[in-house]
Amino acid sequence: MIYEKISGFADEIDANVVTQFEALNRLNMKYFEPRRIDGKNISTLTDEEVVELKGKMDKYGIEVSSIGSPIGKVFIEDDFTEHFDLYKRVVYIAKALETKYIRMFSFYTKDGVWNREKRKVVIERLKMMIDYAKENGIVLLHENEKDIYGDTVDRCVDLMEELYCDNFKAVFDPANFVQSEQDTKYAYDKLYKYIEYMHIKDALIDGGRVVPSGMGDGNMEYVLKNLFDKGYKGFLSLEPHLGSFEGLADLELDDKMLNLPKSGEGTFTIAYNALVDILKKIL
Repeated sequence: MIYEKISGFADEIDANVVTQFEALNRLNMKYFEPRRIDGKNISTLTDEEVVELKGKMDKYGIEVSSIGSPIGKVFIEDDFTEHFDLYKRVVYIAKALETKYIRMFSFYTKDGVWNREKRKVVIERLKMMIDYAKENGIVLLHENEKDIYGDTVDRCVDLMEELYCDNFKAVFDPANFVQSEQDTKYAYDKLYKYIEYMHIKDALIDGGRVVPSGMGDGNMEYVLKNLFDKGYKGFLSLEPHLGSFEGLADLELDDKMLNLPKSGEGTFTIAYNALVDILKKIL
């Protein structure tokens, strides 16, 4: 393999986790980013299901790069106590699956308008989560998801300047920046020193449609080449979004992707090969 630390959201291959692992084995991938396991969100697995998942991982030689959690992907107006309990559960699962990383978000707001008061709540809640992460040896990876507080470059910089530490760092997702009408070269130049983890996903400015890496407006080659030139040794996690899959409706606030053909091993392999093509050029 050209780069050992390629991972991915294997639930885009199939709902069944064994089918996911068999496909990862065929691609010689050793990592995955669990989001949905056998039709259930990773955050809702029972203790017994976590143990069962770990056993299957060991059988197929698969490790977790990061938990693809839904933490912070809720409205800021919602009850936080219940959500924080879910977060603590995700921390438990991360430790049980032997990863220090948890992908997370910085909240939606129901009217879509961010102001100083809402920012204060975002920061307070993230600080609570960071404190708990420190207690448990966890690194929270903030993803620049469309429509959350940290969707624009400037608000991502705000979060990092306020909170960046050993337990709170950045996931860089080029497609999400494109869909938020942000220039990814500008985003990279502003955020590179905070990037701990990469999502490999590209998109077109016109309509926001996700396409294989290097075929969109995410400046994937620019971002990856500059990261590697600066000594990046972290994960590259495929999030293809090239077709619809079970659980997609729970992830997207709009329905633009739901009309796509069904995803599977074929679309995942297309995404993998597109990344490898870029890596061959820059490594």
